[in-house]
Amino acid sequence: MRRTAALILIGNEILSGRTRDDNIQFLATNLGELGIPLREIRVIPDVSETIVNTVVELRARYDEVFTTGGIGPTHDDITGPCVAEAFGVPWEFHPPTFDMLQEQFGADFNSARQRMAKLPRGAVPIPNPVSRAPGYSIGNVHVMAGVPRIMRAMFNELAPSLKRGAPVFSRTWYTTSLFEGTIADGLEAIQTQFPDLDIGSYPFHRDDGRRGVALVAKGQDVPDLEKATQAIHDLIKEKGGVPVEGEPPP
Repeated sequence: MRRTAALILIGNEILSGRTRDDNIQFLATNLGELGIPLREIRVIPDVSETIVNTVVELRARYDEVFTTGGIGPTHDDITGPCVAEAFGVPWEFHPPTFDMLQEQFGADFNSARQRMAKLPRGAVPIPNPVSRAPGYSIGNVHVMAGVPRIMRAMFNELAPSLKRGAPVFSRTWYTTSLFEGTIADGLEAIQTQFPDLDIGSYPFHRDDGRRGVALVAKGQDVPDLEKATQAIHDLIKEKGGVPVEGEPPP
């Protein structure tokens, strides 16, 4: 079964370069293992209209949509009300979450922190074992924190409930005796032969002068993946290179 996912990174701080996003690789790797490969990533600002429109668009195109960022206590944390608007439901206090956070913060449970107890109506909380304030799922949209440690904890809580597809497998050959231009035509022919696979070419240049190219086949159809992998091996040899299986050493 083929399933697909999209990721929406929300935050002005990412677009400005102030914050480096460390969530993409984690989500892409883990979603691939669940058989829900990541097919699109959007980085968008803290602008209500943009968030609403992006959620509406992507949830209609993909089986699962994940968002990170914008669910904290400050004025620019607007993901919650925007997701509620995208689903046409109120953004309101979730009593169990309110009670949990009130117990945690006690007298410091001010109006800003109370914002974190609001969810779109009908949303199911995603537990947060790090800092307690939850993410949530509504429909096929999963809203998580932007802080990597918290996001990863939330994802690990969410993952068992996700409907899995066929896992994504990957095979790599590299060579230090050829460059991309030499194998480009042959690699395109392999991609044409196996349109459901992702065939990639990744040149590398090491500080010690080592250079070459890694050729990667990735997909969910194992027999086709094996055939494509063999074709890549044969292409490297045909062009006079020495194929080495695996990722090139750092």
